[in-house]
Amino acid sequence: MFVIGLTGPTGAGKSTVSRALSAHGFYVADGDAYARLVTAAGSPVLKELANAFGDDIILPSGGLDRRLLASRAFSSPEKTELLNSITHPAITERIFSDIKRAERDGFDTAVIDAAALIESGIAEKCDLLAVVTAPPEIRLERILSRDGMSRADALRRMEAQKNEEYYKEFADIIIRSYPPYSLESELSRLYEAAERKRDEAAK
Repeated sequence: MFVIGLTGPTGAGKSTVSRALSAHGFYVADGDAYARLVTAAGSPVLKELANAFGDDIILPSGGLDRRLLASRAFSSPEKTELLNSITHPAITERIFSDIKRAERDGFDTAVIDAAALIESGIAEKCDLLAVVTAPPEIRLERILSRDGMSRADALRRMEAQKNEEYYKEFADIIIRSYPPYSLESELSRLYEAAERKRDEAAK
């Protein structure tokens, strides 16, 4: 199985790119979906998060108050690191278990879409790392539209993450998810880079 890591700062447009890759026939593992899965009501990860960030992040229904957790976990880089240290191991285990299943089902390429791909160590297990980028002002507007949070909370979330240059240091290819670049042309570059990597590995 050829594995593409897809990452970048919040609001960059990773979800748009991953949907296009899924439509292209690649198996896509959505890091956000796995984060929800491992923090389901009654899960060991949810209990750890409550110990670290406060019991009130658990709703009366038993589920996770994601907005409250985000406001605390993204209030500083240190707290973001604490969040990641609790959630990443469980997410990583589930992702690679499902990728193995996808390979058995006939997929030959998997995409792991995750904001913390590098920090979690997952990037080291990928054959190619694609970083999605967009200017900060575009990212901010996307976050506000997508998550319904306050401007202050959105800015805190952006500031808690690594800057764009950090991601670019690890990238095999940069996907520019903003005008005037078209998604189609950017993805063509990604497919070509993946084919080159496959050819190199086959030699």
